[in-house]
Amino acid sequence: MLVVPVILSGGSGTRLWPVSRKLYPKQFLPLNSETSMFQEAIIRLREIKSADVTAPLIVCNQEHRFLVSEQMQEIGTENLGILLEPEGRNTAPSITLAAIHAKKILQENVALLVLPADQKVKDKQSLAKIIDLAVESIDSNILFT
Repeated sequence: MLVVPVILSGGSGTRLWPVSRKLYPKQFLPLNSETSMFQEAIIRLREIKSADVTAPLIVCNQEHRFLVSEQMQEIGTENLGILLEPEGRNTAPSITLAAIHAKKILQENVALLVLPADQKVKDKQSLAKIIDLAVESIDSNILFT
């Protein structure tokens, strides 16, 4: 099964102000480690063993596109694409666009793994095991074809 991670990295930068701000929201800050929460979300994907995981699709605000590219380069990771939201108001349409984009690029059935970029996960191995179980038990009816 081909799994396409979709990293949701929107945010207005108001919750941790003044450290976090509009052009540099919390998900791009190294709060508890040397890497940002955005980078950690991508690094966690390396733990998934049960499926063929593609490079991630990133959903972000237009203002953060260069920051996304820079932070991905810092951890040596490519992306499948960056979907730009003109306004961070509703991620559901972005997920639908991610599915269409993934199908168009990869030309095969895919399952989306949607993850927020602003989570702190202490037990990365347990998360990977849960994702592995979900991928193994996925029903073909929910694949994007």
